[in-house]
Amino acid sequence: MKHALITGASRGLGLALARSLAADGWALTLTARGEEDLHCAAFDLDTSADVTAIAGDVTDPAHRARLAEAVPRLDLLVNNASGLGAVPLPPLAGYPLDDLRDLFETNVIAPLALIQATLPALRARGGAVLNISSDAAVEPYEGWGGYGATKAALDQISNVLAVEEPGITVWWVDPGEMRTRMLADAVGAEEAAAAPEPETVASALLRLIAARPAGGRFTRDALE
Repeated sequence: MKHALITGASRGLGLALARSLAADGWALTLTARGEEDLHCAAFDLDTSADVTAIAGDVTDPAHRARLAEAVPRLDLLVNNASGLGAVPLPPLAGYPLDDLRDLFETNVIAPLALIQATLPALRARGGAVLNISSDAAVEPYEGWGGYGATKAALDQISNVLAVEEPGITVWWVDPGEMRTRMLADAVGAEEAAAAPEPETVASALLRLIAARPAGGRFTRDALE
């Protein structure tokens, strides 16, 4: 049985992908900050799936250590947990720098630290890392400078990791807009309601994982 570790798994794309992988027979270790939401999400998965839920914040080194200890056999790490930063989305000229530092900690440092912690298990299984990116990493959207900068940094970390770790596969994927709480916080509930459901992206990611192409950057459109 293949084993995946998914961060930000209590809702949105993380939960949708967990559902898809559970239905496909994967064992799962799920994590998110909200303990109640995480355990409800895990409980609602396919009852035949092997699911472990470990609540905590991926920016906490002790929590990352617990996660790494829980997955001595690991085929897939999904770095999905992400912060939006200051809202309403501010221009860079007035971006609160403490908020930006926190955002880099969540969106860049924590994913890399979790990769470092789980690399021995991934190397042993010839596993894969899936980092969730954004079109804001490559497009200059007004107000999205802070968030986009963190995703651009995550893209480059993924790019270099793919070269430095030939024994594993590294994908970084721009999922496009999805009907999530984060998008609603950024653009408002009405506009976010028009976006596709995360399940449509999860099905595309499941195809990517099953096909196991060479590492690289992918967009939702390219996967559909």
